[in-house]
Amino acid sequence: MALMPKRVKFRKAQRGRRSGTSYKAFELNFGECGLKALDNGWLRDRQIEAARVALMRNTRRGGKVWIRVFPDKPVTKKPAETRQGKGKGALDHWVCVVRRGRILFEMEGIPLELAKESMRLAANKLSLRTKFVKRSLH
Repeated sequence: MALMPKRVKFRKAQRGRRSGTSYKAFELNFGECGLKALDNGWLRDRQIEAARVALMRNTRRGGKVWIRVFPDKPVTKKPAETRQGKGKGALDHWVCVVRRGRILFEMEGIPLELAKESMRLAANKLSLRTKFVKRSLH
């Protein structure tokens, strides 16, 4: 089952801008380590779910995982070989707007090396460059 909001105010959204840095969720709030985005872009619902599955499989369901992103923006698409005009296309999928600096996933309760490897596997499922971050001592 794909991630999507239960209900939205508007069925179709404009694309918006993907530039700039994240002004929220840019530091670890829950876990000991996390995965931080280094690029701006959209994360699809399928990518987030694939990354979550990769994390869970590698940790053998140990520890605790927080997903700090949610796809709440609808993306529309027109059918192939359709002429211009005739309005905006039908809803195709959901995305989450991610700006650089945003924490995507957090983990705790497993060894650091295993967490690092799990985050690497999860990062391979995403379309953005990411960085492994851990909580500082002070």
